[in-house]
Amino acid sequence: MRSAQDTQTRAAEIISELRDIVGTHGKRIRLMEVCGTHTVAIFRAGLRQILPEEVELVSGPGCPVCVTADDYIDAAIAYAGMEDVIITTFGDMLKVPGTRSSLAEAQAAGADVRIVYSPLDALTIAAENPTKQVVFLAVGFETTAPTEAAAVLAAEAQGIRNFFLFSAQKLVPPVMRALLDGGETHVDGFLLPGHVSVVTGTETFEFLARDYSVPGVVGGFEPLEILRAIQLLVRQIGAGEARIENAYETVVRPAGNPVARAAIERVYKPASVRWRGLGEIPASGLAMREEYATFDFARVRPLSVETVGDGRHGCRCGEVLRGAIVPRDCNLFGKACVPEHAIGPCMVSVEGTCAAWYKYGGGRFRYGA
Repeated sequence: MRSAQDTQTRAAEIISELRDIVGTHGKRIRLMEVCGTHTVAIFRAGLRQILPEEVELVSGPGCPVCVTADDYIDAAIAYAGMEDVIITTFGDMLKVPGTRSSLAEAQAAGADVRIVYSPLDALTIAAENPTKQVVFLAVGFETTAPTEAAAVLAAEAQGIRNFFLFSAQKLVPPVMRALLDGGETHVDGFLLPGHVSVVTGTETFEFLARDYSVPGVVGGFEPLEILRAIQLLVRQIGAGEARIENAYETVVRPAGNPVARAAIERVYKPASVRWRGLGEIPASGLAMREEYATFDFARVRPLSVETVGDGRHGCRCGEVLRGAIVPRDCNLFGKACVPEHAIGPCMVSVEGTCAAWYKYGGGRFRYGA
């Protein structure tokens, strides 16, 4: 285990090398992290402030709650209003605003909305409430999909027929491709998500280097691990190279976790889904296969919910998610929109970029990202 002094020394060595590289490179280097946990870790450690000014960090669509479109939130609220339905969810979904209200408001009005820590907890609630339809709000990326698939398989094995998923699961690689194809988001390299890569492996990101000549490095979540990933990215960019590297070797393998991937592939298939701020992206989500349609609440009790656009008037969360603007570019940030009274999901979720900006300095940084 490194001592604090060793860590500081190593960090100083990395920063010194970065200064040398960017001094030779002569251009600003823009890196994007696509993991909400990385976003928070970067802010908490103050890494933006110690990096050379020429190394700019920008947050991407790495917060699963934030990228969930309003029509899903509105449908979840509508389901919560049904007397025979129990909605189960992770806590950060409660305050996410839909078009007109939130799950927290529905709960206050009497809806049975319960916070759980795992979809397996929701399965237990279903077993204890056989006369109710128990719905888990499956919002997340590849990290949570294996557990949700496992819950469906467990429900099938146990004969629990009143357990359902209402899915808004999304996949990280397709949205990265969409960002690069869109032309609005310019990045020189990606800090690749560590937790997602544990499941997917590094091979799934090879398209970045092959198709776009953009490097990517998988990073851990400790400050020194993030700095090391940034170091490897800047080295590649300075040398004019583009490849996928793994700076989180202790837990990430090239092929990922075969058991987790097998569970996902058994229950789900890729589907075209809508992302807040990015629109419909082909094969960027997960839909339950026909064999498991009886566990898919959207098919068991289909709804028609009228939703116009995403977010409330003036909220620019979608642009923040694309890396097109930073939170302080939004007129609502830190004024009408604060964590205690969030207007958009980027301020609601603990992994939201706006929430991180507000908590760790209110956007008072020396450069734009």
